[in-house]
Amino acid sequence: MAIETIPFDVAELLESEADISEYLRQVFEDGDSDEILRSLGHVARARGMAKLAEESGLGRENLYNALKPGAKPRFDTILRVCRALGVNLEPRPA
Repeated sequence: MAIETIPFDVAELLESEADISEYLRQVFEDGDSDEILRSLGHVARARGMAKLAEESGLGRENLYNALKPGAKPRFDTILRVCRALGVNLEPRPA
């Protein structure tokens, strides 16, 4: 008997600012750079890529490329995305 699966998309679960904040907090706490990029991509899709591209001043294609798996975006790009998402990068002791 074959097991039927359904696709999982975390972006569909990010319905509120609290959801997004907690999701990013946990990912950033783990500190894995690939996972941070992936999570920013999930949040961007939840909020709307076109809207985020406009608010960050990045082209949509550039935004997709910056947040795709294996990308190595400049730190400036990540800062622009975070600011457009309303996410503060806040230093604190480890």
